[in-house]
Amino acid sequence: MTTPDQTATEATPAHPTMQALQRRLGQVSDLNAAASLLSWEQETFMPEEAAPVRGQQLATLAGLSHELFTAPETGDLLTAAQPQGETDRAVVRVARRDHAKATRLPTAFVEEQTRAQNEAHHAWIEARSRSDFGTFAPHLERMMDLARRQADLMGFDEHPYDALIDDYEPGMRASQVRAVFADLRDRTLPLLERIRAAGDAADYNVLTRPFPPQAQKDFAWRVAGEAFGLQGSFARQDESAHPFQSNFSRSDIRITTRVEPYWPACLFGTWHETGHAMYERGVSQRWARTPVSAGASLGVHESQSRMFENLLARSLPFWERYFPQLQQAAPAVTDGLDAGALYCAVNRVNPSLIRVEADEVTYNFHVMLRFELELALLEGSLAVRDLPDAWNEKMQAYLGLTPPDDARGVLQDIHWSAGLIGYFPTYTLGNLLSVQLLEAAQRDPAVAQGVAAAEYGPLRAWLVEHVHQHGRSLTPAELTVQATGQALTADPYVAYLHRKYGEIYRLD
Repeated sequence: MTTPDQTATEATPAHPTMQALQRRLGQVSDLNAAASLLSWEQETFMPEEAAPVRGQQLATLAGLSHELFTAPETGDLLTAAQPQGETDRAVVRVARRDHAKATRLPTAFVEEQTRAQNEAHHAWIEARSRSDFGTFAPHLERMMDLARRQADLMGFDEHPYDALIDDYEPGMRASQVRAVFADLRDRTLPLLERIRAAGDAADYNVLTRPFPPQAQKDFAWRVAGEAFGLQGSFARQDESAHPFQSNFSRSDIRITTRVEPYWPACLFGTWHETGHAMYERGVSQRWARTPVSAGASLGVHESQSRMFENLLARSLPFWERYFPQLQQAAPAVTDGLDAGALYCAVNRVNPSLIRVEADEVTYNFHVMLRFELELALLEGSLAVRDLPDAWNEKMQAYLGLTPPDDARGVLQDIHWSAGLIGYFPTYTLGNLLSVQLLEAAQRDPAVAQGVAAAEYGPLRAWLVEHVHQHGRSLTPAELTVQATGQALTADPYVAYLHRKYGEIYRLD
């Protein structure tokens, strides 16, 4: 897609200072892509013994990238840059913001943090395999200390958490998250209570019927291509302990999945990561090798993955279209079922221990729990050693469950081991935005007709035009208003939950 501004920019030779800036930003981008590739390989194919060496390699790349980006010469180029056209102006605007933040962090701190993250990550893998929080606790204490130091270096007005969440959701504040979560809690807990009182809506044993591992992966990947546009020419899928998406350009996108007896984990996990992948694929090529070439925020990113995973792949039209293919791929799963019965089964509402397997109604309570614990850890009102008990108490309060061990409790997520403090709220923000965006898209009759028939080409085109292509050239708030006509609100999401699950569970 070409805009008039883009054409003018391409037709006019760039100012020498702008050319020099673009070259430097491209070098920073390449270093970051190399580090991301090493991180992806670490999660998929790297031998265990290589972990300490890989940590140093990642620290070196992080240090080089940080030094190059924060060097005085970069600041001089940003000051002297003479952007021509909206493309250049957006690149300079985003780069200046990132540069202002990055220069507050010394290179030595960035390298220390990267090494600590790598060590903590491998300690977490070992601790989770043994369900032993004690072996991970010292690493988490270090990660929290680094997070406090980072917040102090970055600066904040209200709460140190604000400095951290800004890395993932620019402009967001802890106070705003608290308000959103309180509203959601008040409006979804009564719905959960009504659903639990209604009893089963389907035979849920089908969710653990035999589905061979390779057949799970093959089916999920085939549908990711046919329904959502993910193609092997620019993407690949592998396995990892925790599913994720990485990309090193819009032409090189990697997703991972995991295979379990609970086969929805593989299928919906694949389609979740497909949403992330298609967002990166849709970012305009004009932003390549610049800071603009990424999603507007993790909340916006999550809106795409949750849209593909839940609003589309857990819809009745989707299963009416793809049930015959599932019958061929997994006859033991589909025996005696039709598309409607499977639809009700995969939309089971059931409080569970594991966030990534949680249903749409209970999922946000998992996020609220983590957000509250992060705040307490950051503030120092909760000691790391007491975290497992605090986790279990909140699980009981929110979902009526107590984890039987650390692996299915406090150790289940990768985020804290990777130093991603401030990340979790973006999952719920993405849930809210997913419905708001889909409703806006369906104002176009072609999109609405396609979604009703599980033909998602018109929707993908709408998302590229209104969301994906912009990369980081718009803030999350700007993008939301431009795409939907209003600021982010929980109203469409709450209404969607009541409508969908009211029908499935036949609530009065």
